[in-house]
Amino acid sequence: MEKERLMLLRSSIEAQIAVIDKIYSKIDERKKKKGKWVVENIGYQLHNLYCAFEDLFKIIAREFENNIDNASKYHYELLRRMSISIEGIRPKLISEETLMLLDNLRSFRHFFRHAYSYELDKRKINIVLEDALKLQKIYKNDITAFLNVLENKQ
Repeated sequence: MEKERLMLLRSSIEAQIAVIDKIYSKIDERKKKKGKWVVENIGYQLHNLYCAFEDLFKIIAREFENNIDNASKYHYELLRRMSISIEGIRPKLISEETLMLLDNLRSFRHFFRHAYSYELDKRKINIVLEDALKLQKIYKNDITAFLNVLENKQ
C-alpha cells in the first residue's frame, strides 16, 4: 500500500474511532442516570455504537475488497470479513473475541431497529452493555495491530 493511501486510511480510521469514543462517552453518562428512559437511551446508544463500528468496517472494505455479494446477509458478512486476513491484500482487522462481542452487538442492533412494539428488557440491555464495555477495552488493540502490519509492509 502506498504511503499516501495508508496515511488517508489511518486518518479515516482515527476519525471513526473518535466517533466510537464519543458514543462510549454518552453510554458512560447514561449509566449514571436514573429513570425508565435510561434503558431506551442506552439501547439507542448501543444501536449507534454498532452502526459506528460498521462504518469503520466499510472504510476498510472500500479500501481493500469493496463488495459483498450476498445483500441479504450484508451486515453479518461485513463483520465476518473483518475477522479474516486476505492473503496479499490485508490483515484481519479484529480478533475472534472482538468478533464475538461485535456479533452480539450486531444482533441487538437488528432487534432494536425492528422492535417497534416491544419494551426493552433492562436485563437484556445490561448483557449487551456488558459486552460493549468489554469491547471498549480491546478494540483499539486490534486496530493498532492492523495498522502496524500495513505499515510494516512498506
